[in-house]
Amino acid sequence: QVQVVESGGGLVPPGGSLRLSCAASGSIFRLYTINWYRQAPGKQRELVATIRNTGITNYADPVKGRFTISRDNAKNTVYLQMNSLKFEDTAVYYCNAVTVITGQEFPYWGQGTQVTVSS
Repeated sequence: QVQVVESGGGLVPPGGSLRLSCAASGSIFRLYTINWYRQAPGKQRELVATIRNTGITNYADPVKGRFTISRDNAKNTVYLQMNSLKFEDTAVYYCNAVTVITGQEFPYWGQGTQVTVSS
């Protein structure tokens, strides 16, 4: 069982920045693919950013150029640096760690952290 814990959410004005952290347990953290999702009220959960064990990253179009995902395998932590925040970035942000064992994917979710962009 992999434990996933997000932190770093809060209230920030438009144009501001926040850094979210996702800590995941496990001795093979370096092999995990880590995804950040978000869910705004009344909307479906959407994928925001991904970082693979190779370090390759992908971003959803609405956050490209503003968000940066990175990982520190020594700390079992992935970060999501969010800059130039907009009202529409308001959501609960969830971290998802995916392990692959004998070809089968096992996803683990955190409890989420609230990000509110408001003036």
